[in-house]
Amino acid sequence: MPKYVKLTLDILIGAVAPVVILKYGTAPLGTLPAYLLAALVPVAWVLLDLLVITRRFNFITSYVGFSAVMRGALAFWYVDGALFAFKDSASYLLAVLIFGVTAFMAKPVMRTIATQGLSPETPAQERSLDHLMSEPTVLRALRQATLIIAATNLLAGIANYVINFRMVTSPFGTPAFNDQVANVNAITRIALVIPDMLALFLAFQLMYKAMYALLPAPVAGAKDEDFWELVAEREQALAAGGSVQDAGAAAALASRQAREEFGLPG
Repeated sequence: MPKYVKLTLDILIGAVAPVVILKYGTAPLGTLPAYLLAALVPVAWVLLDLLVITRRFNFITSYVGFSAVMRGALAFWYVDGALFAFKDSASYLLAVLIFGVTAFMAKPVMRTIATQGLSPETPAQERSLDHLMSEPTVLRALRQATLIIAATNLLAGIANYVINFRMVTSPFGTPAFNDQVANVNAITRIALVIPDMLALFLAFQLMYKAMYALLPAPVAGAKDEDFWELVAEREQALAAGGSVQDAGAAAALASRQAREEFGLPG
C-alpha cells in the first residue's frame, strides 16, 4: 500500500471516524455503544493493518499494536473527570517510559527504529550498520533523538490531560460526555500529531546526520549513491583512514534520508 494512501486512511479512521461516530452516532446507537465504537474502530484498524495488510512484525509494529490493544482495553474503564483525562493520556505515558528509559541504555530505542527503517538485507550490511551505530558520535545522536521523542510525548501528554480535564466535564454515559469527547478528539487528534511528526523528522535527521558524517564523501559529479553503497565504501576505507562527509553534505543527505522515511520526495 502506498504511504500516502496509508497516511490518508490513518487520518480518516484514526482521527475523523471517532469524532463522526460520537457526534452523529450517539443518538441512533445509544451513548455507551457509540462511545465504545468510537474508541474501538481505530484499534481495529491498527490490528487489521498489522495482522492482515502489512503483516510485518518488528519493534515498531509491536509497539503500535500494543498501544492499540492498551487503548482498546482502557475503553472499558468507564470513568470521567480527572481519571478520564489520565486514561486518554495513557499512550503518551507509555511512550515517555519506553523512550525515556532506553535513552540511557546501551541501545536506545531509536537505534532499533533506525535499523528497521534502513532495513539491512544481508548479514554483512547488519554488521556494517552495527559498527556505524556503535560509533560514539552516532550513539550520542541516537540517545538525543530518543530523548527528543520522549520529551515531545511528555509535553503532548500534559497538554492532552489538561485539554481533556478542562473540556470533558460531563458525567460518563451522557450524550454531553460523548459530545465533549468528540470536541476534544477534533483538537488533539490533529493538533498533537503535528509536533509528534516534527519531532520524529528532527530525530531522524539528527541520527542520520551523525551517520553520514562518518561515511565517505560522494564523488563530485557522480551518480547519487544510496546509504548502503556509502556504508560499504566506509568499510573498505576504514583501514586506509577513509574520507568523511563535510558538514553541509552530511546534513543534506540526512535530510533526504529522513524525507524518505516519511514517504516524501527526496
